Amino acid sequence: MICFLNQSTHSETTVDPSDEPALLPGLPNHLAQACLSTVRPSLLSAVCRQWRRLIYTPYFPPFLSLYAIVANNNGSHLSDSVGFFNFDPISSKWTTLPTPTVDPPLRFLHRHPSFISRNLTIQSLTVSSRLVLIAATGHNFLPALSHPLIFDPLTGEWFLGPPLSNPRRWCAAGSIGDAVYVASGVGAHYRGDVARMVEKWDVKRRRDEWRWEEMAALNDGRFSRESVEAVGYKGKLCMVNVKGNAGKEGVVYDVEENRWEKMAAGMLSRWKGPVGVAEEKVMYVVDEEKGAVRKYDDENDCWEEMIEGSELLKGAEQMAVGGGKLCVVSGGGRRITVVDMVAEPVKLWAVDPPLPENEVISVHILSRPSKSL
Repeated sequence: MICFLNQSTHSETTVDPSDEPALLPGLPNHLAQACLSTVRPSLLSAVCRQWRRLIYTPYFPPFLSLYAIVANNNGSHLSDSVGFFNFDPISSKWTTLPTPTVDPPLRFLHRHPSFISRNLTIQSLTVSSRLVLIAATGHNFLPALSHPLIFDPLTGEWFLGPPLSNPRRWCAAGSIGDAVYVASGVGAHYRGDVARMVEKWDVKRRRDEWRWEEMAALNDGRFSRESVEAVGYKGKLCMVNVKGNAGKEGVVYDVEENRWEKMAAGMLSRWKGPVGVAEEKVMYVVDEEKGAVRKYDDENDCWEEMIEGSELLKGAEQMAVGGGKLCVVSGGGRRITVVDMVAEPVKLWAVDPPLPENEVISVHILSRPSKSL
């Protein structure tokens, strides 16, 4: 569970069980570690230094943490670099992730003076406990990624996925189970077949077997107009073609049946902001105009109000869900708000972004990097 604390500034160390004093009196350390691994890390951190050190060792299961992709704003209208950060909820500190080593070096165009009111989105998602970059715009407005770029928290390293048959500048992208789905989008130029195309990458296969498999196509190219989140929910991918409160069209892809169908009217009616799903079972939306949080009831095709409205959540742009928490980006990418949906009553608080002067593009919830960065 994610636990964002406002105190402690502890460095990461390692514990040698043969040299350390007993973690629990009367028990060998390997048994004590097994017992303590079932306790929330925030509670262990508050008890004593020895238990706090244990949290950062290989003997303790990696806890969930927050990842952020941030556009580096150099003060001009042109932004072509991004930073990757991890927030440790125990120490309340941001750490810079390693820069992906690729040739040529990555240069993502996020804003350009020719598009004053529109950002060029960098699309990312999580699958199989990894962070994946799928699509972005490079210089000359060409697709920046020929392969998905993957960060694995277990190794603390970046590596490439299978080559995209049609690299995109934006598209509909999402994951369900251990598979990534990419639909529609625009490559170097608009093409009708690409705007309808749907492809699947099964991440659980061996790396030498990774490939993109073409699936049932969309009926039309209406989902190629901007970046779209395809949200995995109860065996289906749900997505709409326009963000915000504008009139929109919604479709649902049935993974088992390999079939597209129209989105239920009730689901579509309140899709007025970023949407996220907890363990592919519970769907939430944050209303970008009212700052309200709602949970979807699929049996009655309606949304249940969880939070009537919050100033912190107005203008919501992106959201990540995990560990009983919603992490919401708003304020033009300069504010991150955590919503504890498990607490009674529901609690909200702000987390300072890693670079307050720059824009947070997206957030994700994954295990903290197991290696010190």
